[in-house]
Amino acid sequence: MEDSVVNVSSDNDLYKLQLQEMKAKILDLKMQNELLQKEVNQLRRENNQLKRVPLFVAAVVDKLGDGEVYLRQQGNNQEYITRVNPELYAELKTGMKVAVNNALSIVKTVGTVYDARVRVMELEAVPDITFEQIGGLKEEIEEVREAVEYPLTRPEVFEDVGVEPPKGILLYGPPGTGKTLIAKAVAHNAEAEFIRMSGSELVHKFIGEGAQLVRELFTFAREHAPSIVFIDEIDAVASMRTNDGTSGSAEVQRTLMQLLAEMDGFDNRGNVRIMAATNRVDMLDPAILRPGRFDRIIEIPVPDVDSRREIFKIHTARMNLSGVSLEGLLPLTEGMTGAEIQAICREAGMRAVRRNVRKVEHADFLEAIEKVGHAEKNAPDSRMYI
Repeated sequence: MEDSVVNVSSDNDLYKLQLQEMKAKILDLKMQNELLQKEVNQLRRENNQLKRVPLFVAAVVDKLGDGEVYLRQQGNNQEYITRVNPELYAELKTGMKVAVNNALSIVKTVGTVYDARVRVMELEAVPDITFEQIGGLKEEIEEVREAVEYPLTRPEVFEDVGVEPPKGILLYGPPGTGKTLIAKAVAHNAEAEFIRMSGSELVHKFIGEGAQLVRELFTFAREHAPSIVFIDEIDAVASMRTNDGTSGSAEVQRTLMQLLAEMDGFDNRGNVRIMAATNRVDMLDPAILRPGRFDRIIEIPVPDVDSRREIFKIHTARMNLSGVSLEGLLPLTEGMTGAEIQAICREAGMRAVRRNVRKVEHADFLEAIEKVGHAEKNAPDSRMYI
């Protein structure tokens, strides 16, 4: 009898031990199941994100009351009325940008037209750059002044002659040859507002955003007339149109078409002159190069020996030189741009500062030329243009 009791007791202990092990396994499996469930949920969210259709950008034209909003879709100017919930309706304001889905329902607010305009445009009242700070390029500068400055400062001459001034000019050439400096100097002489922006700033992720910014750019310029619009790196938005089937390419083309319409459309631009610059004129779309949009296409070349002499004089005018022969430096800087010559003068002055002396010597310029030239040889080739 006692033996049977002992056997039952040992069996109970064994069962208890097995039960504890089973409970531990169940707990471990529950933890593994929770981790797998979290991973599944994360994958589902990512999958839904990938499946989600792109949103479109629209502007709030007016709030009609009773939860209805009058919208205008950017890019194609389609107008429609939609209804939103009271919470979102209270946040909306006239002119605000919103994101809408394929059903034309508002998903979220994006911002205001004014905020987008301020974000991408840089306005200078009157640039302080003058033509005296640009070495050489006499003929090129005169062509630019005839097309941009004189129509703003001497419009009566064009009226008396009976000729319409050029609508826009395009400057092209290697980097560092002074394209942006010329644009600022023209704005200085014309006493006009100078609106500068990069072509890459016109390319945005939302459909219709780039075209809207182009419209705002020219509206902004007309409001601040007389003004000069200078679009740097225009090849970022005005390259040759291709049909690769991607939404990004379609958006760039949509922005380009809006730019073409603004440059040569029905609306009168008034006292707004258009300037643009690029290093790759061979990449631009033929539609933007035709007369009526860019009436003058001017090459800004690498400075010749006379231009390099003037550039050296400009950048060494305030330097304390000792025994420096600028004529001896000219053959050593063959093929260098104005920006590189400015870098040489700066580097020569820094070498004098490093030696703790008050005068810059000829040897400092020789070492600076070697350093700048060596850096240029090792840099990627960025001078490719037509």
